[in-house]
Amino acid sequence: MEDEIIPFQVSKGMVVCGSFIDQEDPDIYFWIRRFEDEADKERLYKAVYESDQWKNDISPRVGEILNRETIQVTRIEATPKSVIR
Repeated sequence: MEDEIIPFQVSKGMVVCGSFIDQEDPDIYFWIRRFEDEADKERLYKAVYESDQWKNDISPRVGEILNRETIQVTRIEATPKSVIR
């Protein structure tokens, strides 16, 4: 994630606010990405996940990097007083 996936996604314009591991279980990993709105998310997803580099190089190896069966995507929205917006 830190060496390849995050730098690639950032190079396409995604904003990664942070990435974290569980202190008691280093196999638990999560990250926070920020999108301005739904249109921004869709544009950036297209730039990343429809790119030749993602489809031909990165995606085929994701199973070696991550356990796809345990991936959970949760969409959250910052509260008005959140420092991460």
